[in-house]
Amino acid sequence: MVGAGFASGQEVLQFFGFYGLGGFGGLVLTIMLFVIYGYIILSLGREYRARSHLEVIRYAGGRWLSKVIDGVITFFLFGALTAMVAGSGAIFLEQFGIPSLWGNIAMIGASILTTLFGIGGVISAISFVVPLLLTGVFLATIASVIGALPVNIADLHQALPGRAPVPHWALSSVVYASYNIVLAVAVLAPLGSRVNDKRKLKYGAIFGGVGLGLGAMFILLAILLNIPRVLEYEIPMIYVAGNFAPWFQLVYSGILLAEIYTTAVGNLYGFVARLTDPEGKKYRTYIILTGVAAFITSQLGFSNLVRYLYPAVGYAGLLLLGGLTLGMYRRVRNR
Repeated sequence: MVGAGFASGQEVLQFFGFYGLGGFGGLVLTIMLFVIYGYIILSLGREYRARSHLEVIRYAGGRWLSKVIDGVITFFLFGALTAMVAGSGAIFLEQFGIPSLWGNIAMIGASILTTLFGIGGVISAISFVVPLLLTGVFLATIASVIGALPVNIADLHQALPGRAPVPHWALSSVVYASYNIVLAVAVLAPLGSRVNDKRKLKYGAIFGGVGLGLGAMFILLAILLNIPRVLEYEIPMIYVAGNFAPWFQLVYSGILLAEIYTTAVGNLYGFVARLTDPEGKKYRTYIILTGVAAFITSQLGFSNLVRYLYPAVGYAGLLLLGGLTLGMYRRVRNR
């Protein structure tokens, strides 16, 4: 769930930043949902010895609704790929002054080549890039707080709810949690099947949900301290990183590009693997066609994709949360 959209600051701005201090209340609700549904998915994965997300979404939605949920996941793999390509273009333009089109071309080209000739090393690199991203977020936030001392609470309270893609902070927090959980189920379900101790699952859900939520709170604080200036940027955290030092802004941009690259490759492979056999003859053709389609769609712009695509997936993901909730309710009632 720690992806380039998260570390760019655009997700946090759209779902929480426009509500001012109310965004922190939304993040508390989001953390609770992360922990609760993370634990439910891990537990179901353990119980059903899940090899993929399919066992869990069949539990949540039955035979037919599970196909809809799986379709939502597949659709978002392509949508997230498109957003990553757009995000690389935004970094090229805002950090390096290079036309965004070249950033789009470079990212989709690298993603296609990697997916065609060797994805293993890139996927394993995600575990290395994510800690660097979180460290960068922490340092950038500390720099923003120090630079803004003494902090004026009135500045943090600036709210622009009319610009938010979701009409209320509470609903926004639920939608944000929903689309993250929809993406995470593909990882959490099989992960749960590898753990026999339920206490470890509980601690994992707590630490994972709270850790992600605290990271988002750091980003939210940094964004609120820099409103309205950050609103001019497709990648708000690049501006925030510049408060630490110009060289750190460059380093943060490099780390973010690396995360965008690993995310794009994973999404491209994951999407095509759902359409055709990766060992089959059509695999390379599908990779190239999907890459071209993602490049074309990326011209909509990074912030627009985060603003409209992510909430749409979050709303659809409520089917999964509703199914999981109903299933657990029936289980408790029948005890």
